[in-house]
Amino acid sequence: MILVTGGAGFIGSNFVLRWCAHTDEKVLNLDALTYAGNLANLQSLNGSEQYQFVQGNIGDASLLTRLFAEHHPRAVVHFAAESHVDRSIAGPEAFVETNVVGTFRLLEAARSYWNKLEGAAKTAFRFLHVSTDEVYGTLGVSDPAFTEITAYAPNSPYSASKAASDHLVRSYFHTYGMPVLTTNCSNNYGPFHFPEKLIPLMIVNALAGKALPVYGDGQQIRDWLYVEDHCSGIRRVLEAGVCGQTYNIGGWNEKTNIDIVHTLCSLLDEMAPAAQRGVINQQSGKPVLQYAELITYVTDRPGHDRRYAIDARKIERELGWKPTETFETGIRKTVEWYLNNQQWVAGVIDGSYRDWVAKQYETGKQ
Repeated sequence: MILVTGGAGFIGSNFVLRWCAHTDEKVLNLDALTYAGNLANLQSLNGSEQYQFVQGNIGDASLLTRLFAEHHPRAVVHFAAESHVDRSIAGPEAFVETNVVGTFRLLEAARSYWNKLEGAAKTAFRFLHVSTDEVYGTLGVSDPAFTEITAYAPNSPYSASKAASDHLVRSYFHTYGMPVLTTNCSNNYGPFHFPEKLIPLMIVNALAGKALPVYGDGQQIRDWLYVEDHCSGIRRVLEAGVCGQTYNIGGWNEKTNIDIVHTLCSLLDEMAPAAQRGVINQQSGKPVLQYAELITYVTDRPGHDRRYAIDARKIERELGWKPTETFETGIRKTVEWYLNNQQWVAGVIDGSYRDWVAKQYETGKQ
């Protein structure tokens, strides 16, 4: 059995689903079910003997101790985190509590459990910590991409809290010899993405005739990684990664935010024409002819990093992994998924979500 934390979130749920599709090994999913945790993501596993869910917080030390003692996991895959930069700016304390204190308590529980293991079980145990490229800070347009030895320079409360958790994980290897692995990924996209992030927000807003809010000039650059590729990379690191090492997982797809938005508009024009759907511009009250009409530039967020880029040559060279999806194939699959899963979208978009989006994007327009 493996223990997955945060397995009801976007990346975590995709990982659990793909794990169960690729292996017969059991999964114990520990998730606090905060706003971004959604058990509907995993409804296809209902009744499966391979999968078990426990609602709980990684900051609950007694719960962690009990789960390790009862289930004897041979590995931990740690996704659980507060992960939205905008939310970290509005309320950083939750990010420190979950990403720093929570990771510390998980490490402590795992270390206590690992210390009691013997022989092959102790040798085989792994703690895989899933992190982000945002810990490395920002890049200029012509700067080389982030490597595993790039100095940390986090610029938001979110990235600072993830950087702290990375350092804690590293310290448990060097101080205690605990068999840890760290992965730093680029921007994920794909099914089950909570619609506060760029790609799902644009899809959901466009279909509703709402403004497509673009921060600043829209020229911020990100490397985009299809979530199923990310999950396969994590499986490979868990299988063959060298303890104490970090592996960057990227998609080799650098795109500006505004290019992403225009690509989504073009795909929606093709796959779900606004005229056929009767989409009305919620600002003007007029019918939408092309979704790009809805693009609205809004005031940039504080400390917005200009560019992230992942150099993923190490994981390809040492572990033989590379992404299988191009951005063109992955983004088409993503749009198709959202169009085919409108019931899931409707279930996610409740009052608190609408209040959050209104607060973040519908004020301060340029």
